[in-house]
Amino acid sequence: MKAKPIYKIIDEKGRILIPKALRTSSGMDYGDIVKLSIHQGTVSLRKVDLIEIGDQSPEAVEAYVHAAIRNMPEEKQIGIAVRLLELIEQRKGQRHE
Repeated sequence: MKAKPIYKIIDEKGRILIPKALRTSSGMDYGDIVKLSIHQGTVSLRKVDLIEIGDQSPEAVEAYVHAAIRNMPEEKQIGIAVRLLELIEQRKGQRHE
């Protein structure tokens, strides 16, 4: 049985909500990495497990960090969170000097 098409409106920031039914059936969840590509005017979206080697764009690095943290034990996640907060505090202190 062919699925009915779903129509969405792009918001003012260029975002589109992917309906829950589509996210569930494709195995997508919060924090997953997706790859957007275009071929002959058609945009496609695909869930991926890893970013492509060599892609160091801010978006790719953020996606990698999200994916890596999600699979870490809780104590490692807490350690990373603590370190990030320390870095933020250091930067705040440097700006106020």
